[in-house]
Amino acid sequence: MITLENKHLIVKINPEGAELTSVWHKNAELEYIWTADPKYWGRHASNLFPIVGRLRGDQFRVAGETYYMNQHGFARNMLFDVVEQSENKAVFRIVDSESTHRVYPFKFQLDISYELTEDDTLHIAYIVHNPDKEETLFFSVGGHPAFNLPLDGGKFSDYYLSIEPEKIYDRVRLVGPYSNPNHPTPFNASIPLRLRQEDYHDDAIILKLNRQKTSFLLARLANQHGLRMTLDNAQFIGVWTPAGKQAPFIALEPWWGLADTVDATGNFKEKFGSNVLAAGDTFNGTYSLQFF
Repeated sequence: MITLENKHLIVKINPEGAELTSVWHKNAELEYIWTADPKYWGRHASNLFPIVGRLRGDQFRVAGETYYMNQHGFARNMLFDVVEQSENKAVFRIVDSESTHRVYPFKFQLDISYELTEDDTLHIAYIVHNPDKEETLFFSVGGHPAFNLPLDGGKFSDYYLSIEPEKIYDRVRLVGPYSNPNHPTPFNASIPLRLRQEDYHDDAIILKLNRQKTSFLLARLANQHGLRMTLDNAQFIGVWTPAGKQAPFIALEPWWGLADTVDATGNFKEKFGSNVLAAGDTFNGTYSLQFF
């Protein structure tokens, strides 16, 4: 386990999956990251690569070959190398190998960076490099951090999400595990989203962000503690808690990619929402978490 610390926070990251497992706020004396109780959901904050969500039939095609991959990809189950570490920063890395080529026929380098600033903020970056000298890299990437609710009293439904900028967003609906981005419904962010367990029977609430800087304040009325997630350039965010379980957490998921569409062809190079990275180029997807 890798530990980062400053005067406000103690952060722990597991090299397996480069998964954020704990954020302890010293002054508030609160643990913000979900405990991974398998009764509800047995992970803390999965990292998703090289897909986000589900593929139709759990398969895709590249150059006439068919490959099989489970939901959210393989990175969350891989052991990352720690390539940089200090008191307030750690960088974790995986690269392509013979085993990844069996399920994903691309060369890649994925770095996940965690850095504490002098205040109570943790910065996270997904840095994807295409080391190939000729071939284009196609991928999705994202996070799945989950947060304990309630944090320090009250109940789940006492909490809300306040979104900035306040505007009408496109909400992408899910049909089963697949996305339907061509028929979005309006989501009015001028009104804070009250968190209610019953709103997740159709899985996550997904908003299209169009890579514009957007922030999400998670808190409850008349309470001083909560968190703010700021997405610098994400395509989407998913808000999720498992339906029907009354789970004591909410996940706020920054995504650069999306589950296969209901009419996906299976051609990976045509996959909706994928990032396309030319040979030798590097992608940066970044967000931050401020805890108070």
